[in-house]
Amino acid sequence: MEMGKGERLVRRIRVPLGFVFAALFLWLARPSFLSLALSLLLVVPGLWLRGYAAGYVKKNAELTQTGPYAYTRNPLYLGSVMAAFGFAFASRRWELVVLLALLFVVIYGPVILSEERFLRGHFADFDEYASRVPRLLPRFTPAPAPAGQTSAGFDAERYKKHREYNSVMGAAGIYATLLVLMWVRAHWGMQ
Repeated sequence: MEMGKGERLVRRIRVPLGFVFAALFLWLARPSFLSLALSLLLVVPGLWLRGYAAGYVKKNAELTQTGPYAYTRNPLYLGSVMAAFGFAFASRRWELVVLLALLFVVIYGPVILSEERFLRGHFADFDEYASRVPRLLPRFTPAPAPAGQTSAGFDAERYKKHREYNSVMGAAGIYATLLVLMWVRAHWGMQ
């Protein structure tokens, strides 16, 4: 299935736009030790969910419907949303929270819909799966696996193959940078 111009544009700009947002975030953020600590309540589960999902998904090879994919069709994006909002709340800047919400709707909304069109075109059972499992906000209980499909469980090698550890290292780098910025602002009188 061919992508439209808008979809191609969104896919092309989402990573560079993420770097622009990260730079703006670091410039505007005014975290406190408390806001950093509280942000962990979203960042850690978000990163865990991303890692857990990466250990299940067999990208473009099969329609993964077990593990975290039995709760939400997009656990990787849900984990990203959780971690990103954790950092946005840590910034103590409501403008960043609003901008982040807008970016997720404008960028990730079309990306998710585009990926669904791809999955629908490649996997005959996608519509049945989509009827049982919500797009983003998870179910409280796992959807039953279709007849004949069993879960192989989390695969650490698949996690490594998808290099999801980069998300953890990136988050550690953000926290380290925020702590350095807090120290610089406190010791050099910068607000």
